[in-house]
Amino acid sequence: MYSNFTIGNNFCMKKHTKIYFDFFGLDESDFVGCEICGAKANDIHHIEARGMGGSKTKDYIENLQSVCRKCHLDYGDKTEFKEMIKKVHLKYMQIYGKK
Repeated sequence: MYSNFTIGNNFCMKKHTKIYFDFFGLDESDFVGCEICGAKANDIHHIEARGMGGSKTKDYIENLQSVCRKCHLDYGDKTEFKEMIKKVHLKYMQIYGKK
């Protein structure tokens, strides 16, 4: 969940997950909601993925969105929803981002 992994007994967080958690003041024990529907998030989604023409430096907060599995499958990586999920994410950042 959230693209984390363990090396030996050490918990490690992938770079994009750390960027997201730091921006919103979260840690791995916090409830992280899906930015689209509010259910428990399972993934930190790259809105602009490399495979869809996104930047090679894709790990920045404006491009990272927490999503549940259903919303990731329904909306993630689908061009017809890209503008909608960007707007949702920018509003979420304004409301919940660290001040």
